[in-house]
Amino acid sequence: MSLMSELDLVELVSPDGVAIGSSTVADAHTADGLLHRAFSVLLFDGPERTLLQRRAKSKTRFPLKWANACCGHPVPGEPVIDAANRRLFEELGVREVDLVEVGVYPYHAEDRSTGRVEREYDHVLVGRVPADVVMAPDGAEVAATRWVAVSELRAALDGSEGDADHAPWLRGVLRVALDAGVISGLSEQ
Repeated sequence: MSLMSELDLVELVSPDGVAIGSSTVADAHTADGLLHRAFSVLLFDGPERTLLQRRAKSKTRFPLKWANACCGHPVPGEPVIDAANRRLFEELGVREVDLVEVGVYPYHAEDRSTGRVEREYDHVLVGRVPADVVMAPDGAEVAATRWVAVSELRAALDGSEGDADHAPWLRGVLRVALDAGVISGLSEQ
């Protein structure tokens, strides 16, 4: 993330998601963290595979961890789906995906390697794209991408809130999507 991004504003929220103010990205992710609005996008090419991105080494939180297709923060007052489409283009070069919000995953995670904190009211968004969707990942944001079978990802994340290879929020946002039943035949009961 560039220095400019760390100075951008995020929307602070109450535990039930009501906007209560704003903070810089940097301030929201230091010390104990400030609860703020975020989003996580899961892209699927059908019922079996989801797109993962390996976060760039330069990321200030959880660098080089595998995460969902895209994450970010809307600026105060910005609609979450608009912000998510903006970040999909900035990070992956993917334009205007039809996204649906399927739930919220509030979480708190500390990155011991960088000293930063995530305390997010995370809107989980799902979209479908073809496996051969044209991508142009920004190397400052994304180290790599890969399609992975949802069953394989679930097995890798089973029993943990993340592991040495995956971002700590990935298990939770995937569970929100599966519980919402948006992935035919893979919803958890």
